[in-house]
Amino acid sequence: MRIAILSDTHDHIPNLRSAVTYCQAYGVQMMIHCGDLISPFMLKELAEFSGPVHLIYGNNVGDQHLISQSCGTRYAHITHHGTLGAVEAGGIRFAFNHYPQLARGIALQGRFDVVCCGHTHRYGVEKIGDCLLINPGDLHGGKKQPCFVIFETATKNIERVDIGEPFFPDSPE
Repeated sequence: MRIAILSDTHDHIPNLRSAVTYCQAYGVQMMIHCGDLISPFMLKELAEFSGPVHLIYGNNVGDQHLISQSCGTRYAHITHHGTLGAVEAGGIRFAFNHYPQLARGIALQGRFDVVCCGHTHRYGVEKIGDCLLINPGDLHGGKKQPCFVIFETATKNIERVDIGEPFFPDSPE
């Protein structure tokens, strides 16, 4: 099973559209969004993905009421998990939240195979015991190349997918 892991879209419609289009074209079956989707209008873009979508809040929560109310009703295949999500797919136990420090603590517990987070806008993969800690980078693309991850459950292969262009490609970090 191919699962897209994305984070920190920060209302960047073109990059989210590109990620959804890529996922549809390359056989991705599920999406996990690790927070900072922000505005309710972004749910419409996320809903273009044909498979199940799992979403949490980040530190930029937008209209929490409208987002949580729309998930599972207006957008039936989008599940909103609040600030911490967990799902099993393809025989792999996933947990996801927005913050790397919390994700590290969850990974150290050894209850999940993969723990995903965002917030730093920096791609990274780390092995903690038997758990993979994955930060897919960001889809906003402020100073860095926008990216996300596709995780293959059968092989545990991680593919970084770069899309779009940074907003400020020449600005210092």
